[in-house]
Amino acid sequence: MGGPVASAAHGNGLKVEWSRWTPGLSTLLRYEAAWLGHDVVAGLVLATMLVPVGIAYAVASGLPGICGLYATIVPLLVYAVLGPSRILVLGPDSALAAVILGVVLPLSGGDPQRAVVLGGMMALVSGTVLILAGLGRLGFVTELLSKPIRYGYMNGIALTVLISQLPKLFGFSVAGTGPLRELWSIGGAILAGRTNWVAFAIGLGTLATILLLRGNRRVPGILVAVVGATILVGMLDLAERYAVSILGSLPEGLPRFAIPWIAFDDVVPVLIGGCAVAMVSFADTSVLSRAYAARTRTTVDPNQEMVGLGAANFATGFFQGFPISSSSSRTPVAEAAGARTQLTGIVGALAIALLLLVAPDLLRNLPTSALAAVVIASAIGLFDFTDLRRIYRIQRWEFWLSIACFAGVAVFGAIPGIGLAIVIAVIEFLWDGWRPYYAILGRPAGIEGYHDVTRYPEARRIPGLVLFRWDAPLFFANAELFRERILAAVTDSPTPVRCVVVAAAPVTSVDVTAADALTELDEALLAQGIELRFAELKDPVKDKLRRFGLFDRFGETRFFPTIDAAVSRYLETK
Repeated sequence: MGGPVASAAHGNGLKVEWSRWTPGLSTLLRYEAAWLGHDVVAGLVLATMLVPVGIAYAVASGLPGICGLYATIVPLLVYAVLGPSRILVLGPDSALAAVILGVVLPLSGGDPQRAVVLGGMMALVSGTVLILAGLGRLGFVTELLSKPIRYGYMNGIALTVLISQLPKLFGFSVAGTGPLRELWSIGGAILAGRTNWVAFAIGLGTLATILLLRGNRRVPGILVAVVGATILVGMLDLAERYAVSILGSLPEGLPRFAIPWIAFDDVVPVLIGGCAVAMVSFADTSVLSRAYAARTRTTVDPNQEMVGLGAANFATGFFQGFPISSSSSRTPVAEAAGARTQLTGIVGALAIALLLLVAPDLLRNLPTSALAAVVIASAIGLFDFTDLRRIYRIQRWEFWLSIACFAGVAVFGAIPGIGLAIVIAVIEFLWDGWRPYYAILGRPAGIEGYHDVTRYPEARRIPGLVLFRWDAPLFFANAELFRERILAAVTDSPTPVRCVVVAAAPVTSVDVTAADALTELDEALLAQGIELRFAELKDPVKDKLRRFGLFDRFGETRFFPTIDAAVSRYLETK
């Protein structure tokens, strides 16, 4: 009799597990007929923007334009099954362009086929990192980069992307490694008279159109600008008459499966670049995903978001694509067009696939200066100075951290820049724990509780007792400082000290190094006839002290639930 019940329970368990890993498919299986019209229209509207933007970001990343469409079709289809967000749009992104270009350009040596292979392997690396991180429930990792550091990095990326597109906007090419050297080469080329003024006029007009129509939800500015530039070049035959560089015919057909084998010498830079892309893409995606989840009143699992994004990257790496992310410009287009579910992305992907099968020459006359304008417009949108002004007003040192990250990317490029951002983030984290705030406590008249005597100089201190508060976890980087500060507090006490009570509520953890430092401190204090006690120490920290053998050393009588209890015991035994 238990068989059918057990079988049903097992079936329900499998269903729950299956729906957890394929949230998009679960949504599609519960699809409502009323959503269909909205999703189809939104998908078709979205496709009109996906095509020019995908091509533009591929070119900006150092790959053939067609790769941008391949890197749009595959991720949209994969994310529709594995992605938890209903209307998030994935594809090539301007924030990743500089990182990808920094790896692809020097390694490919101008060979487009090698560039495709390098881009594909970067996508496999970033996809693998994201999937493993999601399965390991490491969705919190990107939160280790503080806002000022993220702002500095993204502003540096925006400047790098913008500079990389200036030669195409002016109608020439330059050789330069690093944003500043490239900018110097661009200035030299302009002064040497190498500007193609017709191409520049087309690019500038495209950029102006995009920026003027950016706030208009009814008129797709990018589509209008790109279509207008393409028609103008075709009708006036500007490619032949004025040597305006154009996209040319796209390869006919859909992307083919291929394993992107790279040379052994390329492994290290590709691994570094792939990991950098993974961090940037998930940082952007997690923020955008949470924002739209709040607007649609749904919940999104950040770990599944990482898995879905990683699977999309991994899949596109086998189909001549390159690393992708969510889009803060195309997702609002989908939302404004009425998207309800992941079917919007499927319709957009199928529309692009149909374009490649039926009309690959449709965008043959698309000028590269117009594509550069599309990327520059997106790069301008990446800059964020408003919040930096606020940070400058309230905390100067974090503002300068942001500027340091910005300068690192602007001077050294995207890959070294993200390395610098991570190093600064780690230093910032360690510094806060390494040199934390501490206080000697007293009791101010008319105020409940014990407070910092430097803020309340009139606070009454109990003779023979030092109340010491340490506002951080105790670990290897600050253990010696903790010991020194307590011994200094004993020395500086206005009365001979008989007892030290550590107000330990802020101490959330203790490691082995800190435990040994506590033993040394206790021995040093006992040699002076002083007893070390603890108040408000959290139970998990007590558990660690038990494992380290310190709880037995100190004994139960040295631990108190509150500061008042510790003070009362001292006064009773004084």
